[in-house]
Amino acid sequence: MCVFPYDDDPEPEERVPAGLLYVPVRPGRAEVVVRMFRTPLGARTAVAFTAPDRLAAVLGAEQPWIRLSAPALRALSEPLGALPLTVDPVFPPPAVSASLPSGPPLPGPAVPAAPAA
Repeated sequence: MCVFPYDDDPEPEERVPAGLLYVPVRPGRAEVVVRMFRTPLGARTAVAFTAPDRLAAVLGAEQPWIRLSAPALRALSEPLGALPLTVDPVFPPPAVSASLPSGPPLPGPAVPAAPAA
């Protein structure tokens, strides 16, 4: 047993850091609504960050947020079908579409000529 108390240290069996997390929200009818995201496989997930600068780096400085504990966020997101909790995600940048240079059409495969009748 540890003699010194550490408020923000997670227990070994915990999957996310202890303490309050920074959770992105959007305006709702009453107050604010927790934003839900999708995993790369399409499952709904709640997203949280361990620091406000991490949230701003991924979602932008204008993204509103609230502070919630991991259990409170799970309790809010579970009825919505968002069972996993993703902490400090790094979203990939948007795909860049490559455009072909304009110019004459590229030669295609040779097509044999039809026999003369």
